[in-house]
Amino acid sequence: MLTEEIEKLALSLPGTEENAHFGTRDFRVGKRIFMTLPEAGRAVFKLTPDQQRMLLEMEPGVCAAVPGGWGARGWTSLYFVDADEELIRQSLETAWRNAAPKSLVRKNGGH
Repeated sequence: MLTEEIEKLALSLPGTEENAHFGTRDFRVGKRIFMTLPEAGRAVFKLTPDQQRMLLEMEPGVCAAVPGGWGARGWTSLYFVDADEELIRQSLETAWRNAAPKSLVRKNGGH
C-alpha cells in the first residue's frame, strides 16, 4: 500500500482531519490522534495494550511496539508497504474507534 492510499483510507473515516504534531503528519478524530505518519512506509496507530499484543503475535514481521512509554500505552508501528490491505484497514479502523467520541462510533455502527 502507498502513503496516499493510507491517507485516503484515514480521511474516509467519519470526523477525521489531517493535522501535524511536532512536525509529524497525524490524523485525528475529535482532536484525538489515532494515526501518525512519522516516516515513509510506516504508520503508527493508537491501539490498546491488549490490541497491540494480539497484533504483534499475529503480524510480528509487519508490526512493532513504538519504543518506550508510548509503546507501553499501545502505540504500534505498522510497516504498511508490504502489509496486507485488510490488516491495514482493520488496524486503522480500530485506532479510529479507540480515539473517536463514543457517540460518533455508535452513530456510524462501529465505523
